[in-house]
Amino acid sequence: MHTVAVARQAMATRFEMVLHGANEVSLRAAAEEALDEIERLDAQLSLYNPASEISHINARAADGPVRVEPALFRLLQRAQHLSRETEGAFDITVAPLMRCWGFMRGSGQLPDPAEVTEARANVGTRLVALDEGDFTIRFARQGVTLDLGSIGKGYALERAVELLRDAGVTSALLHGGTSTVCAIGAPPDADAWKIAVPHPDFAEQTISICRSGPDDAPGAAKLLAVVPLRDEAMSVSAVWGNAFEANGRVYGHVLDPVKGEPVEGAVLAAVVLPSATETDALSTALLIGGAADSERIAGLRAGTRILVVSREEQPGRFRVDTRGIALSNLTAPRR
Repeated sequence: MHTVAVARQAMATRFEMVLHGANEVSLRAAAEEALDEIERLDAQLSLYNPASEISHINARAADGPVRVEPALFRLLQRAQHLSRETEGAFDITVAPLMRCWGFMRGSGQLPDPAEVTEARANVGTRLVALDEGDFTIRFARQGVTLDLGSIGKGYALERAVELLRDAGVTSALLHGGTSTVCAIGAPPDADAWKIAVPHPDFAEQTISICRSGPDDAPGAAKLLAVVPLRDEAMSVSAVWGNAFEANGRVYGHVLDPVKGEPVEGAVLAAVVLPSATETDALSTALLIGGAADSERIAGLRAGTRILVVSREEQPGRFRVDTRGIALSNLTAPRR
């Protein structure tokens, strides 16, 4: 049994893969093909690359229909459907709000209320018309901007998994920036891949791989959960990252597209499903909706596993709502 580990920088993060199998040469070839696909999707989906297809759409779709490559068109359809299912909590048109709040290329700023109102008018998938007859997209008004940052990594990983399976790979683990992880089969010495989710107070990274069991994870005494994955994906969304403080409040970079402002309450959300595209989108929606929306998000797909953590008024205390994910007995006290 051979093990091949590869990595590549794409989508402003680091993608890593570990593959197990009998033929090292074929494993490496499959892994490189999968990474090439992720790199190709980065060039197609990037909001910041002026040569990308997304930038082409953003520049022209308010003036008239723009033809879209079929696979990207299907992804946009899927994103629009997920937006409707989550009642707008997940939305690929949130870019005007991100720009308004200073998170597009910076660490944030407190906007004028009138600016937020103007940005909100340009947000919502109702403003995006997709014509399946000729694979075109059109925006209802100037100012609408697509940003696939909340679904792109999951989609890229899902495509990579498809290529690896087509190449005969039966045991592999892939992740993009430690926020979404995909499991093919199980490692040779276990019945599932074990993924550690750290407690929010100690979340220097979103997820990490347990080589054997919970005690093997980095900072084991600070774990929220260890999640077994087999032919599944898990995405974890969290509020840390870009943030700024104003008027005694900390404003994070995850924005509620409906309210037009940064998320309050929930600090971490995890979703497990077979599709990495859907876990990426739904973990964002769950973080925005919080505990009050957990049952509805969990009910969108059969077999969905979720976890959402919210801050309580008492400093250092959290409320943890979970469905299908066992909490570690090593976590900090919770209600």
